[in-house]
Amino acid sequence: MKADLMLLPHGDSAIDIVLDNVISSTVNARVHALSRQIQHASFDGILGCIPAYRTLTVEYDPLRVTYGQLCLFLRSLPAPDTEAEQSQGRLLHIPVCYGEVFGPDLEEVASHAHLSVAEVIRRHALPDYHVFMLGFRPGFPYLGGMDPSIACPRRATPRQSVRGGSVGIAGEQTGVYPELSPGGWNIIGCTPLRLFDEKALSLIQPGDTIRFVPVDESSFREIERSGRWEI
Repeated sequence: MKADLMLLPHGDSAIDIVLDNVISSTVNARVHALSRQIQHASFDGILGCIPAYRTLTVEYDPLRVTYGQLCLFLRSLPAPDTEAEQSQGRLLHIPVCYGEVFGPDLEEVASHAHLSVAEVIRRHALPDYHVFMLGFRPGFPYLGGMDPSIACPRRATPRQSVRGGSVGIAGEQTGVYPELSPGGWNIIGCTPLRLFDEKALSLIQPGDTIRFVPVDESSFREIERSGRWEI
């Protein structure tokens, strides 16, 4: 790792590793490669790593290791293999029922984009999405790769309650609400899959690839009832 790696204190028990100031799957792959590398090193005093778009927060026990010692360790690491990291993630197929009761903001998104509802659905379901990070709520995936033609600003007034599984758009990002929560994203559909619980934690992990599969309401209800779906 470069000796001039940007390291910043994050309170008195964490360090932020800061990479290039850009949202990029290549930069994000380096973040996750660093996270795996650090955790596999089993350096005494490190408690865990929290990856984000372009930063990695390394938590540590200040009673077991000092800030300076940890900085020296991080700078001594060899450059990670980002190409190998990009092949680590899984491809997950997530069923989504778009529109109507499942996507109350779909028509508004279509109007903003000057497209038909059917075309917004097609363009949203077409790409493979890279999972940059989990945040906001436990298991909420921030996905990159959405067609910018269907980008739409966040809602001016957030909803107090968004059902779990809701698929939303905010700016040029798309994501999935893993549980019932407040939220200001434009809801265009919903998945019947349970993406997070306290025992199994998150079905989706950073570095995974998501492919949305449009389904009708009948299929949604059947998947919801049976829990059967090949991801």
